[in-house]
Amino acid sequence: MGKSVIIVGTQWGDEGKGKIVDLLTDSAHAVVRFQGGHNAGHTLVNKGKKVILHLIPSGILHEHVDCYIGNGVVLSLDALVAEINTLPANIDVSKRLKISPAAPLIMDYHIILDKLREEKAAVDKKIGTTGRGIGPAYEDKVSRRGLKVIDLFDPDNLSHKLKEILDYYNFIITNYYHGSAIEFQSLFNKTLKLADKILPLVTDVVSELHNLYSKGSNILFEGAQGTLLDIDLGTYPFVTSSNTVAGSACTGSGIGPKNIDYVLGITKAYTTRVGEGPFVTELNDDIGKHIAKQGHEFGSTTGRARRCGWLDVVALKRSVQINSLSGLCITKLDVLDGMNTIKICTSYQDTESATALGNNYSHDECKPIYEELPGWQEPTCGITDINKLPKNALNYIKRIEELVGVSVDIISTGADRNDTIILKHPLL
Repeated sequence: MGKSVIIVGTQWGDEGKGKIVDLLTDSAHAVVRFQGGHNAGHTLVNKGKKVILHLIPSGILHEHVDCYIGNGVVLSLDALVAEINTLPANIDVSKRLKISPAAPLIMDYHIILDKLREEKAAVDKKIGTTGRGIGPAYEDKVSRRGLKVIDLFDPDNLSHKLKEILDYYNFIITNYYHGSAIEFQSLFNKTLKLADKILPLVTDVVSELHNLYSKGSNILFEGAQGTLLDIDLGTYPFVTSSNTVAGSACTGSGIGPKNIDYVLGITKAYTTRVGEGPFVTELNDDIGKHIAKQGHEFGSTTGRARRCGWLDVVALKRSVQINSLSGLCITKLDVLDGMNTIKICTSYQDTESATALGNNYSHDECKPIYEELPGWQEPTCGITDINKLPKNALNYIKRIEELVGVSVDIISTGADRNDTIILKHPLL
């Protein structure tokens, strides 16, 4: 009997999901990306070699695994073709990468509008978008005017649709933002050229996933970003444009809820955030700088420095609820090596209002209440046996379990795939 496992981030993204998907893929037959776009980045390190993926599922590095891009992903043809070209020469995507015909397309006008909006926004209203057109593409999907992968199969119909959409966008770009209009023919020709490389990969993802499940295959569902960036349940408006929670794996791929066996939440041993928005436990001091330096906290997609702070258990407990987590994976434990004291935020001073994480709470409005634990001086990097962890590191893990009510099933102690302690394998 096969298993279907969803892997989601429990914070604001960048929790290390790519490494864990890559690790667990040894026991999987398929990996499915179910939401987001190329605004996400998963960094994989195997035997010292680094590969950064943005759209292609992390299982692509395993020859026995099929990789699926589901209908919940907004797809940039430019970005996908470029990413395929950066893969190691021994990886052949022609038979292993499969794309849903229902995936919405990110077009040039989405990217232009995304950037113009952010430029025009007042400083305190900027979202911190990556400028890759993700938001406008999802808007087109919801407004039912967007293009989808299936439209690439019919150039005449594509031409008709694209002309109508360009009339709409060029009016906004030129009249409201005073930018330059996009020329139809060049965009149409470019789209058809890229389509030639993508169309051979298009398949009925829904049917294939159900066939795999019925045959007893193990399937991993890989999310992008993190729970607190969910458009409905995150720290709105400082969120992404898609649903990042576990339930989105069903709507973004076509698999049903009863076919999901386990949900793994990935969380750092501390907290980070890229871009704007509330961050209750943020450290704007030497400790925050130390964590950022030790954790190499720079975005794999944008290169932006990540804001760093102590672990926020209030937010983590909300993620446990939202995702119905079966277990946790703690990553970057080794970043806390050598610290004398480690803090965990166990509550907020204004508990009644602060539990509504969707609201924009600043440090002045919502103050963290910390529990202090003794740190450890011994290195944890590369440890693969739970019994070899320093006592205080083990106590830290156990305290997290007590506070959130979910077991820690995996502990990552370094960037490499093998730097991991697996206490319970979700697929075995």
